[in-house]
Amino acid sequence: QVPLVESGGGSVQAGGSLTLSCEVSGYTYSSRCMGWLRQAPGGDREGVASIRSGAGRTYYQDWVKGRFTISQDNDKNTMYLQMNNLKPEDTAMYFCAVGTRSCYYGLVPAEYNVWGQGTQVTVSS
Repeated sequence: QVPLVESGGGSVQAGGSLTLSCEVSGYTYSSRCMGWLRQAPGGDREGVASIRSGAGRTYYQDWVKGRFTISQDNDKNTMYLQMNNLKPEDTAMYFCAVGTRSCYYGLVPAEYNVWGQGTQVTVSS
């Protein structure tokens, strides 16, 4: 399996924006779903947003709806997570992931079998 490569993390103040990118070469057309997940210090890894393959339907956790947007550029083999109106509670390590076996909503870590190394997002108040 080819690992995924994330970029775009950083430190921002509350209310700010960041865009995360993930190179998904080799999985653009073989995935069942692609998504972003995050893990705060001491917490469990949790789904943030996902794209189902085929129809390209997107899914979001309730606490990011209206603030985060997941998208995919197949020509660039890249997946994005645009994050607006960031809050301190969004501080976490963000991971991009691909599921090549089966996928439902793509908001559960168990649905993914290929992972990136993670990129840190820190939001200060």
